[in-house]
Amino acid sequence: MWRTEVDTALKGDSPQLQSVLRSARLVAATDTTTLLLGETGTGKELLARLLHEHSPRHSGPWVAVNCSALPTELVEAELFGYRRGAFTGAVQDGAGFVHQADGGTLFLDEIAELPLAGQSKLLRFLEQGECQRLGASRPEQLDVRIIAATHQDLAAQVAQGRFRSDLYYRLNIIPLELPPLRERQGDVRLLTTHFVEEVACSHGLVPPRFAPSALERFEQHEWPGNVRELRNLVERCVVLMSGRTIEASDLPEGWLPDTCVAEQELPLHLPTGGVSLENVEVSLIRQALEREGGNRTKAARLLGLTRDTLLYRLKKYALSDS
Repeated sequence: MWRTEVDTALKGDSPQLQSVLRSARLVAATDTTTLLLGETGTGKELLARLLHEHSPRHSGPWVAVNCSALPTELVEAELFGYRRGAFTGAVQDGAGFVHQADGGTLFLDEIAELPLAGQSKLLRFLEQGECQRLGASRPEQLDVRIIAATHQDLAAQVAQGRFRSDLYYRLNIIPLELPPLRERQGDVRLLTTHFVEEVACSHGLVPPRFAPSALERFEQHEWPGNVRELRNLVERCVVLMSGRTIEASDLPEGWLPDTCVAEQELPLHLPTGGVSLENVEVSLIRQALEREGGNRTKAARLLGLTRDTLLYRLKKYALSDS
């Protein structure tokens, strides 16, 4: 059985999510190198774990590594191991993450953060199955499936010379892109209901009820933090308003402004020839940041947005604070 009932970030009936899960079911049965794409908080690690658990390697080890957390000077040793004396402090042989995953799956999260030296050795391993420990005279053959993930645009990283093109093409054999929550129509209510029950049970509290007005606000929100943001907000509501009926006005201060800012007549007039709505939004964001001296929190408040939503839009339009 394809286990999604416990992986709540992957719970949902939206066509966008179901399309990805259908492809994932096919990929899971193979040893194909897989690249998971999607914004932060969309559930990439959960999907990677499902791919492992439903693969022929399910009884083998599962090793998850966050590449952004690897010390730059120790990346090769951490990933591929080392021999005693290979560097100061190497008093005995050390197994790398690749060795630990032998016979199973190695999940490389935030793969875009892997330094170029580590990328070179990873490419060799993907192509030949060879892993040479730091300080070793010969390589070893290991049997590991690689699943990588990133929220960044790897093609852009390649163009900027920050990611090897050959490694990109080797990883990108079968890309699976998880949709952001704002594109998963109908899933917000389903996830909210699930999280309310889950969080209330874990804390021993009476679950609150979200009124239609609150759920409507949830569906209007852009969720820049995706499913993770939704769960965190639900937990806050469950803990602070256990057993109550939560109206839109009860939602935590600091989250609500982007969806319930008071409607007002703006002093704008649409030109006869029309405008680019994106250009208008970019211009307003820049004006707000300039007026507030680059303070993102104040600029977001001025625009009727949450800080997270403003950060999402800064990233979306590749804007800096200046």
